[in-house]
Amino acid sequence: MKNVLLPVFYMPPVSWFSPFLDAENEIVFEQFENFPKQTYRNRANIYGANGKLSLIIPMNHNGKREFKDIEISYSEDWRILHWKSIKTAYQSSPYFEYYEDKFRKMFDLKEKFLLDFNLKGLDVIQQILKTEKAHSLNEEYIKNPESIDFREKFSAKKPSEFKMEEYYQTFSDKLGFLEDLSVLDLICNKGPESLTYIKSIKLK
Repeated sequence: MKNVLLPVFYMPPVSWFSPFLDAENEIVFEQFENFPKQTYRNRANIYGANGKLSLIIPMNHNGKREFKDIEISYSEDWRILHWKSIKTAYQSSPYFEYYEDKFRKMFDLKEKFLLDFNLKGLDVIQQILKTEKAHSLNEEYIKNPESIDFREKFSAKKPSEFKMEEYYQTFSDKLGFLEDLSVLDLICNKGPESLTYIKSIKLK
């Protein structure tokens, strides 16, 4: 087994599930890092009618920096907006109707901390994928860990570091294939084949 250190994301991109679900990897999640802005920790990309659409969870600025202490803001009900955007984007996809009730549960959650929300969201996704991958949280921040470090491998701003095949997406006829969106995009378009697809992903 290889120890792998992963960041904890909101409805993670497809590529994140490649190391996460690799049977060779023992997964440890990072909870002590200083919260980096403009990352998948509080955003997920989906395929909207006009192209890539970022769903961003707003933060409650409490002066704390460690990821485990980052609080979600509910001054506006972003959960309703996110769910509406997801429904609009995927209601005509092949499998959305099949998984809709399970996805909806994610937006009934009202966690105080982003870490807790993301972990409970991951539980929902694992139920959909029919996986039960175990994971633990780290106990301190280590800049250069002995484990394989994936904390900087997933960028919301740069092309993915992972190689993945194109698959049919709801708007790809009009706008082309968009790589490495939230796993929600994969599930809605490939359904039960999602797990097989994830296993085919490789680092470039």
